[in-house]
Amino acid sequence: MSHMQTYEITILPGTSRDGDKEGFDRIVIRPGDTLSIVGPTGSGKSAFINDIEVLAQDDTATGRSILVNSEEPSEELVRDPAKKPIALITQSTRVIADLTVTRFLALHIRARDTSAQDLIARTIALANEFTGEKIAESTRMTSLSGGQTRSLLIADAILIGQTPILLLDEVENAGINKERVITCLKEYKKAVIFVTHDPYLALITDRRIVMKNGAVADVLEPGNRERDIIGTVSGMDAFLWDLREKIRGGELIGDPDTASAMQKKTGVPA
Repeated sequence: MSHMQTYEITILPGTSRDGDKEGFDRIVIRPGDTLSIVGPTGSGKSAFINDIEVLAQDDTATGRSILVNSEEPSEELVRDPAKKPIALITQSTRVIADLTVTRFLALHIRARDTSAQDLIARTIALANEFTGEKIAESTRMTSLSGGQTRSLLIADAILIGQTPILLLDEVENAGINKERVITCLKEYKKAVIFVTHDPYLALITDRRIVMKNGAVADVLEPGNRERDIIGTVSGMDAFLWDLREKIRGGELIGDPDTASAMQKKTGVPA
């Protein structure tokens, strides 16, 4: 896939589980857009991104249709993984091939007909910005933790696959530095859709799609109205990330600085 090619995805409405038409005309996703999909368990969040991933044409249970650059996608885009402009990464995504990280990335580079000499090292370095558990080139893919796997696949999609649209289904549960992921995706002008229960992710994306009963119930564009609370939640999120890494590193929590550190990062009195 040429890195110069840009894609715009348009989602046309389907129906709820009761057969009622969804209450939106169209949802357009452009390069650099960030969206979060929120709603109760079972509300249809994963079905929404699955429709995008398969480039549905009124042929799934939801009845939605997906346009690529305002047109019905070609058979090549739908069927050829090397041409498809979309990558779906879920919290349960695993790699079963018993290859080293270097070998796995090298095979993908060859499949993509990419020849950048330092691409493997750059991809691993980027993945290590997303995860607190450093990935070594010699590690076998089957030995990676959930967070390491998802971090590597996101970095792979950005640098090797040059995938313009990423669908991330609850990947924050795998211990990924989500703020760094979003910053990086914006830097590379990727469109990204998060299925999430995480309030911080929901707050920092440009738009929120609210799901109920298998259908889109609302599309929110809060803009600056949530700026104040984002700062507070960001501090809390950063503190919890640091705390998680300290616990993983074997540190005892409860030293005199912990309470003041929490108050400083969150703005919440200890």
